[in-house]
Parts: sequence; C-alpha cells; structure tokens
Amino acid sequence: MKSLLMIAGIPRSTYYYWEKNRGKSDPGIELIQQIQSIFDEHEGRYGYRRIRDELVNRGYTVNHKKVQRIMKELSLKCHVRMKKYRSYKGTIGKIAPNLLDRQFTAEKPNKKWVTDITEFKLFGEKLYLSPVLDLFNGEIIAYTLDSRPAYSLVSMMLEKAFKRVSENDELLLHSDQGWHYQMKQYRQALQEKGITQSMSRKGNCYDNAVIENFFGILKSEFLYLKQFESVEQFKRELAKYIDYYNHKRIKAKLKGMGPVQFRTHTLQAA
Repeated sequence: MKSLLMIAGIPRSTYYYWEKNRGKSDPGIELIQQIQSIFDEHEGRYGYRRIRDELVNRGYTVNHKKVQRIMKELSLKCHVRMKKYRSYKGTIGKIAPNLLDRQFTAEKPNKKWVTDITEFKLFGEKLYLSPVLDLFNGEIIAYTLDSRPAYSLVSMMLEKAFKRVSENDELLLHSDQGWHYQMKQYRQALQEKGITQSMSRKGNCYDNAVIENFFGILKSEFLYLKQFESVEQFKRELAKYIDYYNHKRIKAKLKGMGPVQFRTHTLQAA
C-alpha cells in the first residue's frame, strides 16, 4: 500500500481520511474535495480561515471550525517563518519621528506606505529584497532585489513606487531606522514628492509590524515551499509570487478579496 501511495503521490493521511469518509453524502465529499483543491491550488499557503473564506466565495456555507477539523484530519498545514535582515547601524543621518504610531489602517490608497529590507540566502549567495506596501489593502506597490544591500536597492524601489503617486496624494512613508532611510538622498527624494517620512522607534519591530508580517508570509509561503535550481529561477518565481500575492491571495479583512481586487472594488464604489 505504501508503494502505491507513493506512486500515486497521495499522502497516507489523505488516503485513510477518504477511506474513513467513503460512505458520506455527496455534499460532504464535495466539501472535502473543495478544501483539498483550494489547498493544492495555493500550494499549501492557505490556513483554515482563508480556505473557509474562499469556500464562501465559491458559494459554500461552512463553519471555520469544520474546515479546521477536516484540514487537521487531512494533515494540511502551513509552514514556519524566519527572522529578517537588520540594517540598523546606529545614528548616521537624521531620525524621523514615529508618525505612523502603529496606526496600520488607511482609508484610501496612497495614504500610508511601509517599507523595509529582508534577506535571502541561496546557493551560497545573499539576496536583499526591498518592497513598499500600501496599508490600505496590503498591496506590494513596488520592489527591488539585489545581491548587495546598497543604497541603490532603496533608491530604485522609490523610483518605481513614485510612479503610483499623484500630486493630490498626502502620503506618509514609514520605515525602521535602517541606515538607508537615514540617508540625505532618501529624505530629499521623499521631500521632492511631498511625502512625509516616519520611522519606528529604535529596536522596536512592532512599530513596523505589517511589513514584518509580509516577510514572514513570503518566506513561509514561497521560500520554504519551492525548490530552486538557480538564482535566476528564484527571481522569476519571486515575481510570480508577488503577482499572486497582489492579485489572487485573498484576505478576510479585505472582504475575501485580494489586494488589487479590493482596491479596484473600493474605488469603483466611491
């Protein structure tokens, strides 16, 4: 039996769960199939709450506890997370006040952005990711990836992100006290676009919790679930994941929609 399951690519727990529930009614079997399908479609990235939300999107009425129980019996679960890169090197420039003050919600797009840098280790090399995230809907506005955490990593990210800013936007951009964000060039770039700068308090990761959470999701849903053959393949797959994150990955606080869909829906309703 073990050999047959390996050939078929079916986990043992899934096989025995199907055996146990073989006599169930069609609606019950259909729900199990949908849960497995959603889990597989999103490559194990969805927990029971997000799967329950997707089931609602597909027209099913089901309690999240039932989804959790079925997933537990099927051994469907997510992965762990990892620490981030620290860019703090003391006060080497100007420290901005913590204007965001953990107010992690925004009433419209381009009102509050957050940014930071995280590190990947692949094939004996290091890669540094610098994204900017909109607190309105959790969308990744822009990002850069490089083999060195030089200032250009951040400056190029700003160039991409600024394309989304209009003259009417009153935008606040929050970061930690990393040396990139203390640089005169960084502060001037924000001032020229009329963007207000905000910084976390020294050594307080909770002041920038949303971008920290994104890094955790990125590594648990992408880095730990994929097999990469080269750095170039990693870059291509990262681009695909961020597109998936923005367009397809639903969130309960976004009414079961993905970030881009929620932004589009909100602007159309305004």
